[in-house]
Amino acid sequence: MSKEKKNLLRKSDFLTASSANIEEIYYPLPNNTKEEYKEKLGSPGEFPFTRGIHSKMYRSNLWTMRQYAGFATAEESNKRYKYLLAQGQTGLSVAFDLPTQIGYDSDCPEAAGEVGKVGVAIDTLADMEILFADIPLDQISTSMTINASAAVLLALYIAVAEKQGIKSDKLRGTIQNDILKEYISRGTYIYPPTQSMRIITDIFSYCKESVPLWNTISISGYHIREAGSTASEEVGFTLADGIAYVEAAINSGLDVDEFAPRLSFFFNSFTDLFEEVGKFRAARRIWAKIMRERFQAKNPKSWMLRFHTQTAGSTLTAQQPDNNIVRVTIQALAAVLGGTQSLHTNSKDEALALPTEESARIALRTQQIIAYESGVAETVDPLAGSYYVEATTDRIEKEALDIIKRIDEIGGMVKAIEQGFVQASIQKSAYKYQQDIENQSRVIVGVNKFIIEEKPVENLLKIDDSVEKNQVSRLKKIKNSRDQVAVKEALIKLKRAAQGTENLMPFILNAVKVYASIGEICNILREVFGEYKENIIL
Repeated sequence: MSKEKKNLLRKSDFLTASSANIEEIYYPLPNNTKEEYKEKLGSPGEFPFTRGIHSKMYRSNLWTMRQYAGFATAEESNKRYKYLLAQGQTGLSVAFDLPTQIGYDSDCPEAAGEVGKVGVAIDTLADMEILFADIPLDQISTSMTINASAAVLLALYIAVAEKQGIKSDKLRGTIQNDILKEYISRGTYIYPPTQSMRIITDIFSYCKESVPLWNTISISGYHIREAGSTASEEVGFTLADGIAYVEAAINSGLDVDEFAPRLSFFFNSFTDLFEEVGKFRAARRIWAKIMRERFQAKNPKSWMLRFHTQTAGSTLTAQQPDNNIVRVTIQALAAVLGGTQSLHTNSKDEALALPTEESARIALRTQQIIAYESGVAETVDPLAGSYYVEATTDRIEKEALDIIKRIDEIGGMVKAIEQGFVQASIQKSAYKYQQDIENQSRVIVGVNKFIIEEKPVENLLKIDDSVEKNQVSRLKKIKNSRDQVAVKEALIKLKRAAQGTENLMPFILNAVKVYASIGEICNILREVFGEYKENIIL
C-alpha cells in the first residue's frame, strides 16, 4: 500500500454532534498533578460531584425508569400507567395535552383540535381522580411535565392524594415548572416572566413547608437541545436558568439551603456517546461550584445536580423507524454512563405518532437490558480517566462557563431572553446542524445515506376525534353539578391574592378542591398578570 493511500482520511473533519473538533488521539492532560486531579474529579458523592452525586451510585440503587406517557383521556392514560408499572417501570411521568399546558379548558375555542392529542386532557379534579385511580400515590414517584400551569397541576395532585387519604408530606415527585425555557425554546408560556417567577417562588415556599419531599422544579435543558443547541449551550443556558431561579427565590426571602436541595434538572441525551457523558459530568461540576461559591450554600445537598434524562426526540427518524431503537440504546447508555438519576427512553415510532404499547415496552426493555445485562451499572463512573472523556468534560465546562459569563454581562437570564441572545444562539446552532445534514457532511442513517424504499408504517397509535367530544361532555357535567357558590368564592379569593403578595398555592388548592377548572383558574391569573407576547428574533 502506498504511503499516500495509507494516510488518506475518510473525511476532512472529525466533529462531535455539537461540531466540536475531535483530535486523532488523546493523551493525559499536561501538568495535571494529583492535587488538580482531585480538585476536578474528586470522589463519587463528594464535591464537585464530577463522578456522581452518590458514593456508590447504581451499586446501591438503579436509576428510576420513568417512561413519559399520557394521551387521550384520563381513563386511557391510567390504563397505560398500570401497564408500564406491570412491565417493571419504577416511576410515573405524565404528559399533558397542549390545552392543559397553556391553561385552557377542553371546551375553549383555543383548544379545538388539540384535546388529548400530545398528552392527557385534564380539566378538573374529576379528571385527575380518574388519572390516578388505583395507583397509591404514597408508593410511587410521579413526574409531571408541566410549566405555565404547574401550580394548578401540583394542587390537583395534592388534592387527589388527600382523597386517597395521603398527606402531602408523603408525596414524592417533580413538576417541571421551568418557565424560562418556555420563552427560549418551547412556547407553552402564559404570563410574563416577572409574574411567572413569582408563581415559581410561591411553589418553592409552599412545598418547603407542606410537600417537603417534592422536587419543586426540573430545570430543563432538554427542550433547549431539541431546539437545536449544542451540548455546551444546553449546559450553559440551563444552568443560567438555574441561577435565575435561585436568585429569584433568595430575593423572595428564602434561604438558599431551604430550597436548593429540592432543585432538579432535566437533560437531553444525544447519540454522540462520549460528548454526552462529558456533558453530564461537566454540568455537575459547574453547578456544585456555582452553589457553593456564588450562592454560599452550606448544605452539600444544595451543591448536587440531580437530573432526569430523556433520549433525544429530535434524532428520531420517520424513515426506517426500527433504527431508532439503536439510537435510543446509545443515548440511554450515555445517560447511565453519565450518572443520571432517572431516565425515559423514547419509543421507535415517536417520529410518526404517540407510542403503541409494544414500542413503549421495547423502550422500557432497553433500559432494563442496560441495567441488568450490560455491566455498566456495576461500577461508579466507568469512563473516568479516559483521556477523551476527561478532555471533553473540561471543554464543555469551559464553553458553558463562557456562556454563563456572557449572560451575567447582559444582566441575567431574563434580560438575555428578552434581548433574544439565547434564542439567536440556538437558531445559529440549529441552522448549522441542518446544513451539515443537507450537505451530507453529517450522516443520518436512512435519511441522507443508506436510504431504502419503504412501505407505510402500520399499526400506529391514533387519537380518535371522539376524545375531544367526550372530554367536553364530561367537563360540562362537572361544571353543572359542582357547588357554584364555592367555586365563585374560591376564584374571587385567588384574584385578591394575585393582586396582593400572598402565596398563591393555598388559594389554587382551595379552588381545585371545589372543582374549579384549570381554565378558570388560569384565566383569573391572566386577568391580573396579563399574557406574555413573544419577541420575534430574525
